[in-house]
Amino acid sequence: MPEKFKKVINQPIKKVPSLRDVTIANLFFENSTRTKLSFELAEKRLSADIVNFSSSGSSVKKGETLIDTVNNILSMKIDMVVMRHSSPGAPHFLKENTNTVIVNAGDGTHEHPTQGLLDSFSIREKIGDLKGKKVAIVGDIKHSRVALSNIFCLQKQGAEVMVCGPATLIPRHIKELGVQVEYDLVKAVEWADAVNMLRIQIERQASSDKEVPNFPSLREYIAPSSKLVLIKAKNDPPILHPGPINRGVEITSEV
Repeated sequence: MPEKFKKVINQPIKKVPSLRDVTIANLFFENSTRTKLSFELAEKRLSADIVNFSSSGSSVKKGETLIDTVNNILSMKIDMVVMRHSSPGAPHFLKENTNTVIVNAGDGTHEHPTQGLLDSFSIREKIGDLKGKKVAIVGDIKHSRVALSNIFCLQKQGAEVMVCGPATLIPRHIKELGVQVEYDLVKAVEWADAVNMLRIQIERQASSDKEVPNFPSLREYIAPSSKLVLIKAKNDPPILHPGPINRGVEITSEV
């Protein structure tokens, strides 16, 4: 399916009738650029009718509950809801309390399934079948929803997954998910067939850790620079980044 859709977006007329007469509401309760635009473009290219919702100018600010907000939108004959929310589990909560199809566009520090699917597809394009391949996920694992979705998606396809970062940014029980843990960036990149660099989630660290820093300074975090690591990497793995990029922090301009 991803291969077929990629052909569609490279055609002169980037549109197919797959979702004709389907109305989709994009509910974004958290700031987003790439994900929101990606969903909008995908929906339009599949010929869906779309309604965009932003919480900043909505009745949510007047005290309306999440369930009431969504039910009021669904009463306008909406067929599907795409939702991003800052609270982990919000899409699952809505699914249990409303009668509609919910697509998770990111929920707090929990998951980001569509980003996981996109990363998996991109890696497969570069290195082929993922069975037996090694993928390192590097950076702020603790606060990243991309990391968890990547782990689940890659493992389902038979890949070995390693997470790498400062000990304070690695969840305590993550080994129970069947992943390897490495604290040395050079060793992680040399081990990997592909590397996914994650952003330092400064805004989530502040809210979840009550301003307690997870590392002494950005200078110490970026000390083993990405450029140096790539020179040392023997297999020159493809480098991914879900964005937005903190240029010069988790990845250098040279990379």
